[in-house]
Amino acid sequence: MPEKSKTKYITDFYNGISSFYHLIYPNWYDSIAKQAEDLNYIIKNYWKGEISTILDASCGIGTQALGLAQIGYKVTGSDISSEEIKRAKTEAKLRRLKIKFSIADMIELSKHHKQKYDLVISCDNSLPHLLNDNDIMKALKQFHNCTRAGGGVLISLRDYAKENLKGIQLKPYEIKKIGTTEYIIYQIWEFTDSKHYNISMYFIEDKGTKDCKISVFRSEYYAITIDRLIKLMKKAGFTDVRRYDNKYFQPVLVGKKL
Repeated sequence: MPEKSKTKYITDFYNGISSFYHLIYPNWYDSIAKQAEDLNYIIKNYWKGEISTILDASCGIGTQALGLAQIGYKVTGSDISSEEIKRAKTEAKLRRLKIKFSIADMIELSKHHKQKYDLVISCDNSLPHLLNDNDIMKALKQFHNCTRAGGGVLISLRDYAKENLKGIQLKPYEIKKIGTTEYIIYQIWEFTDSKHYNISMYFIEDKGTKDCKISVFRSEYYAITIDRLIKLMKKAGFTDVRRYDNKYFQPVLVGKKL
């Protein structure tokens, strides 16, 4: 797939799910606060209170950025999806939070932001949308370029070593009821090889009438292992790379820039 098409594939996926994204969580509003609390613990533990400014390089609708700003960090957010950025701005305004959100591809991060931050984060398995080591290295080098000396990077991702990396799989979420409408949410994973899979994300809106509305959005992931990503982080220039388990809803990797 040509480079521009790959970017459009990711953009179309997140533009599509932007209005549904909060439904993925049992309670999105609680998750904003809980994820900020968990990330703050890791940041304080690893950087010992030296972090003030944060760039969220894959901010989506603001799940991590909003919570971190609410507890006092100076947060900037960017994402490849214009619709998610539009919603993130709305959510920040509702909470009276001063967060600068903008549209940017993480492999062109430093050219877009043109400044350095204490910490660059990319959470919720965003990095594996880049489908090979070369593209992930481009992003990691951009994270490094956007970080001041003494700061660093924080990444969360799925632990693919614990997944069955073959075949076609159903990944159910839950049934959510909002007013008189039920939402049935699930994913279909289809592996094209041992490292890559296509994802189809379904949102079924059931209003109790004869017909339901079905929305489906598609993208692709690279099932990169955590051990492999740690090696790439070190190659990109990050030191003292550590893994945190059971502190966040996904494994978290952190590393410093000297």
